[in-house]
Amino acid sequence: MSSWLGASVLGLGEWIIKQMPFVRHIYNASKQISSAISPDQNTQAFKEVAIIRHPRLGEYAFGFITSSVILQNFSGEEELCCVYVPTNHLYIGDIFLINTKDVIRPNLSVREGIEIVVSGGMSMPQTLSTLGSRLPLERSRSDIS
Repeated sequence: MSSWLGASVLGLGEWIIKQMPFVRHIYNASKQISSAISPDQNTQAFKEVAIIRHPRLGEYAFGFITSSVILQNFSGEEELCCVYVPTNHLYIGDIFLINTKDVIRPNLSVREGIEIVVSGGMSMPQTLSTLGSRLPLERSRSDIS
């Protein structure tokens, strides 16, 4: 009974938040990020750990691959990775679309990557190795259409 009551109250609170014009966008984004990093979820929004060249030559940023897209332009198609790079804490960050060939994929699990970000880099291993040649990320049918 108490779990039903608690779930009902939480559901009502979530409904109220989703009715507020500005707050609902922040809430939805926060909820997606928290579900992406939650160990309880069966599917992960963060597919792989990524290292990208950013912001200047010789500097790198640590991030997470969330999806891949095909960019169609007059010169043909180009496969891009969507890389989420957290900033001051995990819920806020930048999204970069980067050519798949330019993304460095270290031999780290998503969980290890999150630990590195949360610890401010203190849990970074002394040596990073990259994964061998990787197949492009699989996209779902909804991503292709």
